[in-house]
Amino acid sequence: MKCVICKSSDIHLKMVDEEMKSGTDILLVPVEVLVCNHCGERYYDRKAMRKIEDARSRMKQKDLKVEEVGKVLRPLS
Repeated sequence: MKCVICKSSDIHLKMVDEEMKSGTDILLVPVEVLVCNHCGERYYDRKAMRKIEDARSRMKQKDLKVEEVGKVLRPLS
């Protein structure tokens, strides 16, 4: 397989955190996807997409158990 962006064939399976925004919150969903090691382009299969869509749906329904892993801070003007 060659990357559609940079044409590199250096593509491997990796665990990545897919970010989804919900209001001011960010949900990190760990998924295993193919990633181009040259440019970073990600390739999602059906299993990964189902996991992401399920997490998004459950977050909207407030039916997703989550843990706080950090904070985002913004300076006051």
